[in-house]
Amino acid sequence: MEDVGDAVVGDTVLAGTSGIRAPAEVFNSIFVAFLGLGTLVGVVVISYTLYNAYRYRYREDEDPAPDVDRPEVGELPEGGGKGKKLFLSFAISAFIVLSLVIWTYASLLYVEGKPTEVQQNGGDVMTVAVDGFRFGWQFTYPNGAQADTLRVPTDTVIDLSVTSRDVFHNFGIPELRAKADAIPGQTTNAWFVAEEPGTYQANCYEICGEGHSGMTADVVAMNESAFEEWYATTEPANASAAASNGTAAPSNATASTATMGALTPARARGAR
Repeated sequence: MEDVGDAVVGDTVLAGTSGIRAPAEVFNSIFVAFLGLGTLVGVVVISYTLYNAYRYRYREDEDPAPDVDRPEVGELPEGGGKGKKLFLSFAISAFIVLSLVIWTYASLLYVEGKPTEVQQNGGDVMTVAVDGFRFGWQFTYPNGAQADTLRVPTDTVIDLSVTSRDVFHNFGIPELRAKADAIPGQTTNAWFVAEEPGTYQANCYEICGEGHSGMTADVVAMNESAFEEWYATTEPANASAAASNGTAAPSNATASTATMGALTPARARGAR
């Protein structure tokens, strides 16, 4: 596999130099924006409420506005110019809310369509099939190799094609913000970029039976060189069966070349 850290999509450098925003980064940005604005609005509203409650508090020995003709109960107030302030507050609030909605929607569209965009621009996307079953996960790589541990290279777009063999499951890697339904007879997609080597845990987030709580899998992010070395040792799941039937297996050199080429399905074979 070519050096992903140096791969370029258009004018954008891939994830190795933060050219691609991973879903974890996008969702964290949305969370921080809503948290910050929500806190700011809450502080302003509560402060203004407390200020007015104190300023216009009832004082028996002092009337703050003795000459004001106050409306009776059920009577609309007149004058004072408060309508302009009310309209301005509504306009500012509407602008903030609409801006948040548009920005959030655009961010979600980015997350949904990024793998396809990278493939169309000739970038590297590794597609891994994820099969859920009671009570475990099986991962199938582009070369046909299968494992119960998901090993991926860092700084690479990993596109997960998720389905189920039996009942509804839900595959999720919380630390990488990747999550997709596993539905029998259907395929859903999620993607992520692991920026640092490490081991993460994938869980099932759909109650599927008595073994649901133990339906986990390790996700191991490896440096590119370490991943290439490991990937070169893998072989299709049916290789053993072919050998036992007398079918000649490819040489190590041929197999290694084939498996490395399979890591870039978009470039070699077009979109999946």
